[in-house]
Order: sequence, then structure tokens, then C-alpha cells
Amino acid sequence: MLTHAMEPAEASDAFDFAALRAHEFARLDTAGIAYLDYAASALYGASQARAQGERLAHGIFGNPHSEHLASRNSAAAQAAARASTLAFFDADPDLYEVCFTANATAALKLVAESYPFSARHGLILSADNHNSVNGMREFARRAQAPIGVLPLDAQLRLDRGSENLRASVDQQGGGLFAFPQQSNFSGVLHDLSLVEEAQALGCDVLLDAAAAGPCGALSLREHSADFVVCSFYKLFGLPTGVGALIAKKSALGRLRRPWFSGGTVEFVSVAHERHAFRPGHEGFEDGTPNFLDLAAIESGFAFLARMPRSCLRAHLQSHVRHFLGAAATLRHRSGAPLVRLYGPLDMEQRGGIVAFNVLQNDGSVLPYEHVERLAREHGVAIRGGCFCNPGAAEQAFGFDALGVDRCFDKLEGNFSMEAFRRCTERTATVGALRLSVGAPTTHEDIERAVALIAACGE
Repeated sequence: MLTHAMEPAEASDAFDFAALRAHEFARLDTAGIAYLDYAASALYGASQARAQGERLAHGIFGNPHSEHLASRNSAAAQAAARASTLAFFDADPDLYEVCFTANATAALKLVAESYPFSARHGLILSADNHNSVNGMREFARRAQAPIGVLPLDAQLRLDRGSENLRASVDQQGGGLFAFPQQSNFSGVLHDLSLVEEAQALGCDVLLDAAAAGPCGALSLREHSADFVVCSFYKLFGLPTGVGALIAKKSALGRLRRPWFSGGTVEFVSVAHERHAFRPGHEGFEDGTPNFLDLAAIESGFAFLARMPRSCLRAHLQSHVRHFLGAAATLRHRSGAPLVRLYGPLDMEQRGGIVAFNVLQNDGSVLPYEHVERLAREHGVAIRGGCFCNPGAAEQAFGFDALGVDRCFDKLEGNFSMEAFRRCTERTATVGALRLSVGAPTTHEDIERAVALIAACGE
């Protein structure tokens, strides 16, 4: 086994990330875990947990649909959470609303079920999308609306994005265009100028910001998407079970909800079969909100504000650059490469996510489950699979060239990864490994991941 080239120590930043790790995330070192799965969930800082514990221990919070003091405490926490969310995404509060949901997936469903899809008002997706975005096509299909998909190139970027977007609109008309700010598969940062280009072509634009993480630096004053979705636990770890739809007030006005529920209506008449929705965000927040967890959002954003975004971005990029450089040098004793990287090989328009596979000496892919199991045994937290992003995975693995549709037909209703491998005579790559970094990540965490991969080739 050839040893990989050592990278220099972590980039020197104005912010002391080593102190942050020691004070807020010491539990990682106590447990001996190299946590490298921030795309799945950020970790909360110890001070966030203490603040939430103190808030619950000493505060009195009631259902915000009442008017007593405990109810007003919850309403005030919600208002603070909305203001913090708008500030983080640099959204003008005169133009944008925040609708709280269970997570980004629920926010996407809120748009999909209410959007006026029709034969002349369709859906355009990028091939690189989380399944929660891909699932919107079923609402479009139910409305007999056209559906277009913008392809990816070999680096998993949008292939001639502007040109293919225009061609799709020319073919099927305007409608809803949905794409991610950052790929949750490859870490590619997509060109946000597509927001304005799509709007100029008559489209509403939905931007999935869930995978972009805390340094996504999305400014809705600069790129004024009609809808943005996020999950707060992907930003700062706590709370889970709360997400948001950040939407232009004018865009919310174009949605037509297919049902009503408690909390969303001004009145309902059973005898006369009538109802009227409340205006703004209240008409889109079903039932009793998660008011205890919503109270943690303001302190979550305050925790992030301690780290200048430019410093955080440089911190994450230094770790990704380190991993890319080290992984590219890993070899079997025969000289054959040990790692296949997916997506860009440099840091241009790339975030804190890397997808890769470990190769066997003959160039075939070592099943990701084997590496994932070995990683778990060695205290390295990475993720294996397709990461709920089939479009990016299909392009990365070359599924179209393999004609795997026959296997999908054969295995429908009885699908498993192992059965799929057998069906393709084990010629298909089925799943990858994903490493993703965050504010607590250290140089040593990356070194442990690289050593783990190196051990797979011994």
C-alpha cells in the first residue's frame, strides 16, 4: 500500500475552530468518533443544549392558539424564529413569509399539493434533486402537467443549464422549476443565476436549500427565488422535527390548498360547507405548531452567528480539499487506484460534501456496505447508499448505459440492493460513500477517514 501525501494542517482562520470543538463538541473526542455525516445532520453545540434545557426548565409555553401568557410566550418565540430565519436567508420581510413545517420534505409537499399544475403549467426538475423534490412530479402527473428534467454532465453539474432550461420552457411552457442550491450527492454548488433566468422565462422557482448547510450564504435579495425549503437540524443540529418554507407573499397567493385544518382557517361552517383560510403563513401551518422546539431556533441561529460565514466556508473547503487530495493518491500495491471520486475534482463551485467509492485491485467497486460497516467499527461516521438522489447517482454510475430498466421491471415490488446487483450481473455500481464536513471537523477526522479507506486496500 502506498501512503497518501500529507496535507498541511488546517487553514488558519480568524475564527478558532479548535476552541469551538473543545468547548462545544468535546463529546466527539470523549466517544472517539470522527463524525463526517453533516449532510445528513449537523451536530448541536453543548451551549445550545444547555440553553434549550434552561428554556424548558424555567419557561412556561402553551399552545399559541390561545391568548393567555403561556400562549403568548410561544407566539413570541415563533415570531423570533421567523425573524431569525428571514435574516439568515437575507429575505426582505415585506416580501417573504416563513411557514413552519415538520421538515424540508413537508415544505416541498406543501408547495406540490397546492401548486396550480395543469397541461400548460408544468414542472421542470434538475436531474440532481433529493427524492423529496422528485416526488413533486406525482402531483404534476396527477394534474396531467408536462414534466421536464435538466440533465447533468460528467462532473455532475447541470449540463448547459441555461440552454436546456430554455429548451424545456419552449417545449412545455412555464410552471415550476425546482433545483438544489447544493447537491446532497456530490456537493456541487449549482449556478443561482438560474433563478432569474427561469423567472424571466415565466417560471416560478423553488430552491432546495436543505443540503447547503450553514455556510450556504443564500441571499434572497440577490437571488429572489419564489420558494425556498430548509430543515433547521441541517443548519445547527437542534431542533429536529422543524423545517420551513420561505416564500414570497405573492407566490403563496398563487397556491391553492387542497384541504384545510385546525389553525389554518378564519372560519368553517359544517352546515353551509364553507371555509376561509387565514392570510399569509397562518393559512399554511397545519394544526398546533411544534412550539417547544421552535423556541430553540433563535438560539440556533445565534450559535451560527458566532462563526463568520467566510471563515466557516474556508474551514470546510480546507477539509474537503485535504480529503480530495489524499484520496486521489491512494493506490493498491499494484499501483491501481483505490478510490473513485464523483463530481468535481477541484474546489470550484463545490461545497462540503464528497461522494466516492473504494475500488478493488481489478477496478471493480467494493460494495459500499462493506466500507460502511468497517467505518462504523472504527468510529468513523460516513454514509453509504444513493443518498435519496437517484438522478445524480444514475449519472455517476452510468446507469443509462447499462440498460438497468429491465432490472427495475423485474424487481418491482421485491427490490433489494443485492437482488439488483445480481440482476445486472454485478456490473452496476450500486451506491457510494459520502463524506461531509462541518464546523467541528478537524484535520484528524479527515486523516482517520483516509486511513480507513487505505485499510480497505490491504
